[in-house]
Amino acid sequence: MKILIGLGNPEKKYEFTRHNAGFMLLDKLQSKWEFPAFEFNKKFNAEISKSKLPLLNKERAGGEVVLAKPQTFMNLSGTAVKAILDFYKLSPDDILVIHDDIDIPLGKYKIATDSSSAGHNGVQNIIDQLGTQKFHRVRIGLGQEKEGALVCRLGVHDFVLEKFTPQELEKIKKISEDILDEIKKLL
Repeated sequence: MKILIGLGNPEKKYEFTRHNAGFMLLDKLQSKWEFPAFEFNKKFNAEISKSKLPLLNKERAGGEVVLAKPQTFMNLSGTAVKAILDFYKLSPDDILVIHDDIDIPLGKYKIATDSSSAGHNGVQNIIDQLGTQKFHRVRIGLGQEKEGALVCRLGVHDFVLEKFTPQELEKIKKISEDILDEIKKLL
């Protein structure tokens, strides 16, 4: 069994904000893989969709996958993640966390394993709750570039809680298929 965790903030007002890139990608994956609709699970304090893995490759077909969107707000994501892992008796190696990253240019992404939170409070809370940073992550870039270099931003908190612009959403949509292909390789 594998757990795919999209990070974001609950409540309608946070929908389509930059900080909810993890939720957005998980929604796309749920739709593309034809998983059931997300349902709130009180025990985990998360929206959950669970199904068998579609035929991604012959060796891995049929395994169970849980898609999870913690409803704890971003900075407390680790409590929901730990509850899910404890319930299913899994290890951090069985999870993939999908989240936004201001240190990666918009329209790009990185796959990471065993790396620090780099100041991302949601990821740091997962590390704190699990007692390790040895889990897989998909880091979706939100950073702004100017002349090929990332722009240092003051007010990052406000920036990530703003809604994506139509141009930014288009860049996120363009990389989402590539990200889904990378996720298939990790499962």
